Amino acid sequence: MLLDTDSLIDVALDRRPHSDAATELLDRLQKGPKKAFVAWHTLSNFYYLVASERCGADARAFIEQLTRFVAVTRSGTAAIRYATQLPIADFEDAMQVAAARAFGVRHIITRNVSDFRRSPIPALTPGDALDTLF
Repeated sequence: MLLDTDSLIDVALDRRPHSDAATELLDRLQKGPKKAFVAWHTLSNFYYLVASERCGADARAFIEQLTRFVAVTRSGTAAIRYATQLPIADFEDAMQVAAARAFGVRHIITRNVSDFRRSPIPALTPGDALDTLF
């Protein structure tokens, strides 16, 4: 599964009610054995948004802890070209799909499932992921 930026921000900023399921999902992932990934660009977007709400040190600490149990996907020119061809309005969401595809991920975990309705990789909310993948 690939974790979208919004779910991570929900946890870091404790954005209720969304943070409850996202926090539980991260807790379960940390305990294993399921594997999860984030796109490289997710971390820069996360840092930018969280550091503006809290201090940059908090955002860096969250990323450091996250990468102890979540891998960062590799992407490149082919993935970006693929993203440009997807029928997804938000290019950042298309980049998430491209990163998920490049890593062979089966699900994208996001609060904004409707943004991925045209994605070839199905999207689940954190709550749905807890119900169906664990």
